[in-house]
Amino acid sequence: MNSDNDLQIAGDILEVPHLLQPPREHPVTVAEFVGLARAIAADRAQWEHLVEYDATSRWYHRLRTGPGYEVWLLSWVPGQGSGLHDHGRSSGVLTVLEGTLTERTERGTRALGAGAVGVPPLERSREWGRVFAPGYVHEVVNDALEPAVSLHVYYPGLTEMPMHTAGTAACEARPVTA
Repeated sequence: MNSDNDLQIAGDILEVPHLLQPPREHPVTVAEFVGLARAIAADRAQWEHLVEYDATSRWYHRLRTGPGYEVWLLSWVPGQGSGLHDHGRSSGVLTVLEGTLTERTERGTRALGAGAVGVPPLERSREWGRVFAPGYVHEVVNDALEPAVSLHVYYPGLTEMPMHTAGTAACEARPVTA
């Protein structure tokens, strides 16, 4: 009987750096975009000092860009909403950094809340956010009594945000300006 184990035969992979995948500078997969959103959410120093609140319109700030993607920071005072829209040809990740937002789709309503990142799914009282594909139609609203802050990652970068009318397939393309 051979007593050699795989580690003795192959060696420790961490001791053979040429076998490790080099870390990517920019995300390219859905999981990596979610990872980027979670990393930014966890590092308040990257975004907290930038947040502003505007009672007349939703405040937004482009936080970061990379090859083909953008990261946006948005604030929501109570009662503010996005209107029913999609993101054109962009896929995206939406996560709530502070407060609670309500997402409405044709499938129903979901509470999206801060603090759910890193909490096991069965222990969450609300979802951490949303991953969506091109054409995903939703409305995001701050139905709470406190302000909220959200982070949005778009790939490719957001170029339009077609607005929809509830109960119809009609939509109106609205260009996005930085």
